[in-house]
Amino acid sequence: MPKKDVRDLTKIESTFLSPFEEIDRLFDEFMKRPFSLFRSLVPRLKEEVVSPAVDIYEEGDDLVVKAELPGLKKEDIEVKLTDDYITISGEKKKEEKVEEKNYFRYERSYGSFSRTFRLPLEVQTDKAKAKFENGILEIRIPKTEQAKAKERKLQIE
Repeated sequence: MPKKDVRDLTKIESTFLSPFEEIDRLFDEFMKRPFSLFRSLVPRLKEEVVSPAVDIYEEGDDLVVKAELPGLKKEDIEVKLTDDYITISGEKKKEEKVEEKNYFRYERSYGSFSRTFRLPLEVQTDKAKAKFENGILEIRIPKTEQAKAKERKLQIE
């Protein structure tokens, strides 16, 4: 197995609209609510699920990947794991559609995301376990015996 490079730790893939799709979206929104054009021109981070915060660290004999996914259900999350990469993706669906009300503020988010990370060490993907509780996805992947053997303590001078 090739040596992993820490510089290749993360490769982020996020879902964004092309400029033409964004113009289409703005036009559609303007036609639905003509007086909301100004609000439409301001970047709207709340209406898309922004890439979740992810921590990757070693704990004992495991590589641990933790992702903050508030508001999602475990059915809306997908994790794909290879020998070198882990991909976490998901989608938060809009909960309801009410057109009769005049909103003064709308902060519920919806949208999709996908993040891919290069695993920093050799792991046993067939023994990986995932747990989702209180909006936190935790994935534990045992290190291989080779990865454990490469670990050494350095003397500080």
